[in-house]
Amino acid sequence: MELVCLDLEGVLVPEIWINFAKKTGIKALEATTRDIPDYDVLMTQRLNILREHNLGLPDIQEVIADMGPLPGAKEFVEWVRTHFQLIILSDTFYEFAHPLMQQLGWPTIFCHKLEVDDKGMISNYKLRQPDQKREAVKALHQLNFRVIAAGDSYNDTTMLGEADHGFLFDAPANVIAEFPQFPAIHGYDALKEAIRAVSQRNIPA
Repeated sequence: MELVCLDLEGVLVPEIWINFAKKTGIKALEATTRDIPDYDVLMTQRLNILREHNLGLPDIQEVIADMGPLPGAKEFVEWVRTHFQLIILSDTFYEFAHPLMQQLGWPTIFCHKLEVDDKGMISNYKLRQPDQKREAVKALHQLNFRVIAAGDSYNDTTMLGEADHGFLFDAPANVIAEFPQFPAIHGYDALKEAIRAVSQRNIPA
């Protein structure tokens, strides 16, 4: 029994915070887990910047509403779900992910939750659990699933290491250089081939 676990941002959809940074002109919000491996440090920085500029959840959701999946992502998700069960493991938040999941055909996603006050300001964030991507794969192993995983950032590497097979997908050069144990894959067609090659199932080309 096999399933596929994928990161969301940078793999299936654009980076939400980068798009928001471009919309607001706040360059410091462009930082992602590709740049800052410590997620708590990154989120604390983001929330401080939002408070400084009096920006709240509705401002971010407005940008997300204009975003869509990366070119070819919806078709890739459909291909994966035809042959495997799919779980998206993301360090985004349900409040951000909902419209994106709709555009991808409602795949299952495990992520985190925001705490928002009555004025729409983000006061805090609540992790589903620390290192949730790796913990999810560990739990799936306990359920006797083989796991094939792909992601693009520092916060995906523990998931990739825990999986039976892990791939870096369209990752930046610094992440590829630091984690040479994970094959670097570029483009959905190549990722399909990589998944097909390591799968125990006979998946037609």
